[in-house]
Amino acid sequence: MNCRFLLLLVVLALPSLANSSPRPNFILCMADDLGWGDTGFNGHPRIITPHLDAMARSGVKLTRYYAGAPVCSPTRGSCLTGRNPFRYGIPTANVGHLLKDEINLAGLLSKRGYATGHFGKWHLGTLSAGFSGKGTGRKPEKNFMTPGMAGFGVWFASEFSIATYNPYDPENAHCAAARKGDLRALFWHNGKPLAKPLSGCTSRMVMDKALPFITKAADEKKPFLAVIWFHAPHLPVVGHPKYMEAHYRDLPDNEQHYFSCITALDAQMGRLRTHLRTLKIEQNTMLCFASDNGPEGNPGPRGHSQGTSGKFRGRKRSLYEGGVRVPAVVEWPGTLQPREVDTPCVSSDYFPTISALLNLPLARRPYDGINILPVLEGTQQKRGNPIGFRFGRDRTLVDDRYKLVHNKGGLKRRRSDNGKVPVAEFELYDLRADASETRNIAEKSPEVTGRMKRQLAAFMKSCEASANGNDYR
Repeated sequence: MNCRFLLLLVVLALPSLANSSPRPNFILCMADDLGWGDTGFNGHPRIITPHLDAMARSGVKLTRYYAGAPVCSPTRGSCLTGRNPFRYGIPTANVGHLLKDEINLAGLLSKRGYATGHFGKWHLGTLSAGFSGKGTGRKPEKNFMTPGMAGFGVWFASEFSIATYNPYDPENAHCAAARKGDLRALFWHNGKPLAKPLSGCTSRMVMDKALPFITKAADEKKPFLAVIWFHAPHLPVVGHPKYMEAHYRDLPDNEQHYFSCITALDAQMGRLRTHLRTLKIEQNTMLCFASDNGPEGNPGPRGHSQGTSGKFRGRKRSLYEGGVRVPAVVEWPGTLQPREVDTPCVSSDYFPTISALLNLPLARRPYDGINILPVLEGTQQKRGNPIGFRFGRDRTLVDDRYKLVHNKGGLKRRRSDNGKVPVAEFELYDLRADASETRNIAEKSPEVTGRMKRQLAAFMKSCEASANGNDYR
């Protein structure tokens, strides 16, 4: 056969070969209230996280990864939609629900042949139209939205956080209904509360349901999306006896409880990574791990909540770095090479990145996330698009170098030609030189401050238009 003709045949075959490769699997794991400094790979001196550390060594460690909000529910919604929580009415925890008009990852991928499963904390709506563990104030009928309604074919979830160990024990109850033994206040499986209580490690309970889902999808050679949202180390923090005894018995009681429940979570991440390798699907699986916000406790650790935000200012419920900059790793053997990335990334990036990987066009509505695959691959060092945040009266904007903080501390008054008028307070930080946000340079850098003010105003205007329903018309 003519060599040129043979070469032409090979070239013509390349597109079909590429299209015949299996579609990637996606696993989105999230800890609850895990501070930036609460892992070994981010330098905690005592918390033992060997499996997450191994994942960080073999994957892409994101040193400037941001949760979409400084509390849990809004961040979770941003993971699934690629959008800021204020666009769809989840400004804080236990408020609103994931709207049916929102396009989310589960619904998007299930329509394209993916198996979809959610395991762990949900926090994006009630699991029953007639009941919420938060009581009638949660308005369960109005905010009824289960993982199944959102597009997950299989789900094992709690409405919100439950104790990290023996959650069905009334002594570890997280709400009044749980103290009374109402099983509806804890785990539900595919639309029904469990018939019998479970005991032991809550992180293990979650992984016990996730692994069979992954096995089934792999056996059926079906691509899958698995969302695994742990409860640890959110309150109620109840330590794991095995790890308390093995690693932390010389420490104060509060630290024993907090540190051990993180080590227990880490052990389940180890089970997951081993499972993927046993099934020989690790090279076709994008595995992500992050936290939903900074550590509980204000102004610092208290009780069993002994988390740390490392060198960063602020904690949970704060828009300073410690409230939203969280530990994060992405592992994809054979596709992503080990590296450390300091480009800003955010939980809203999952949706556009996965959509790009599957060549799915984004719907015509504002997205706050971007496709970060080039960042993960090392071919792009700058984000370009700034990241906007809003919580309560506070608003912030983060770009590749600077961070603008708006209205921290409320409105102030000053004398002007027209007397006393309200003036918003602004702070500007150079995160490259001052990651701990100790030096406000707003007045020294008027051009940067002015530019970011305009960008923040545009972001707020866009979010308000979305909140008014413009995106669904």
